[in-house]
Amino acid sequence: MSTGDISRRSALWGGGAVAAGAAMAMLPGVAFAAPGPGGGPVTKTVTGTFTPDIPDWYYLPVDVPRGVSRVDVVYSYDRPQVPGGVRGNACDIGMFGPEGHQLGNERGFRGWSGGFRDRFSISASEATPGYLPGPITPGRWHVILGPYTVAPQGLRYRVDITLTFGPPGPAFRPDPAPETAPARQRGASWYRGDSHLHTVHSDGKRTPAELVAAARAAKLDFIVSTEHNTPSASLQWGGHATDDLLILNGEEVTTRSGHWPAIGLPAGKWIDWRYRASDPVQFRRFVDQVHRHGGLVTAAHPFANCFGCTYEYAYELADLVEVWNGPWTEEDQAAVIHWDGLLRGGRWIPAIGDSDAHTPDHTVGLPHTVVRADGLARKDLLAGLKAGHSWLAESADVSLEFTVTDGTRTAGIGERLPAGTGTPVTVKAVVGGVPGTTVTFLDQLGPEHTETVPASGTATVTWTTYPRYSRWVRAEVRRPSGGPKTTVPNAMVAMTNPIFLGQERFPRADS
Repeated sequence: MSTGDISRRSALWGGGAVAAGAAMAMLPGVAFAAPGPGGGPVTKTVTGTFTPDIPDWYYLPVDVPRGVSRVDVVYSYDRPQVPGGVRGNACDIGMFGPEGHQLGNERGFRGWSGGFRDRFSISASEATPGYLPGPITPGRWHVILGPYTVAPQGLRYRVDITLTFGPPGPAFRPDPAPETAPARQRGASWYRGDSHLHTVHSDGKRTPAELVAAARAAKLDFIVSTEHNTPSASLQWGGHATDDLLILNGEEVTTRSGHWPAIGLPAGKWIDWRYRASDPVQFRRFVDQVHRHGGLVTAAHPFANCFGCTYEYAYELADLVEVWNGPWTEEDQAAVIHWDGLLRGGRWIPAIGDSDAHTPDHTVGLPHTVVRADGLARKDLLAGLKAGHSWLAESADVSLEFTVTDGTRTAGIGERLPAGTGTPVTVKAVVGGVPGTTVTFLDQLGPEHTETVPASGTATVTWTTYPRYSRWVRAEVRRPSGGPKTTVPNAMVAMTNPIFLGQERFPRADS
């Protein structure tokens, strides 16, 4: 069966709840009939061509009869040569069940693998990573195709849908991660965590067990699983959890206008991603959904140099800004500069650092965030992150304490010292495990005081300022020669969120 050439002028949906947020279109569907006695699996094939001028999402209706025990989908597309600087073909894929595929319809979502897999399978008992096991309910299912980039020659695709008939098999039983990690619980303390990580449940190469092993080797207290556009991993972490690593659930909401990890979600919770920054109403809708579930929104790798990766949404709706993503690069430097600019302008959104590790070559915990929390629990960790009681480190070998005092009162990271404008304030950083680095104190005017750390890697650095001159202060530790897995000079080793000085109240400064 061929759908022919598909362009923006064919079968576009205009308006309505389904079309809200991004351009969508419907492809001609396929219908299956139940086979006769003794009949085996039945396959139908759909082919067609996408032209460059097309919407973001296409839906291929599949009418599934009763008695189906498994659905298999295989797809492929051509990759013609394109000149340098011209984008070639890339196409994502996923699946919605007969409960519906309207924007935000969580009941209908059955899985997503983006462009990482060329096939998937769903049954009552199991599913390909990224997809959700469950009953194969009769009705109209939809394969979703997302032409990510399309070459000038067009994108020729093929989709093979196979239905297998028979008994459904035993029901899948979710096994989410436990809510505690007693061996790491220290009560009110500082906890190290990496809140942006991937496994084979999206485009990562590590299994869940391998990711847990890497996180434990990095001496982390907690991690957040953030697969692209799917909660499938969150239903299976229990089989890989240990008593010395807390595993939180999340989703990297991966849109055509940037990525925003929703962290701290309940197991199995799904957040939709089918909209762009040009529709701020839908973005706010799903940000509000994350907050209702008790989670936080992260503006991920804001200056990542790949199509659809750069964060284009409103920063004021984000709870956190990921200013450091993986080994230090110029993209991270741009993110810190932008974040610092927001801070100077009176808008504080706490900074966070994550490894975004996908493969065994990516170091889990490079970087990570060290957060002060009342305990090693989801609610406490998220509260500490949102309040900005945190600092960023390249590894667990790095230690840092950062405070300000007026001789009577002391404030820590993310707090405010309400000293008078003419009161001298002592800024103090105590660092360890950072040989070959410099410690710099910054305020709204930029770098104010810098000292070199001796070969021992430990140092205590102090500086005196006044609230009249410094509205806030923060600390950076940098290595002029670069850092792990980077040759970029002046690489970040550690950085803090600010401490605020004086009576002026910044947004969130007193949270």
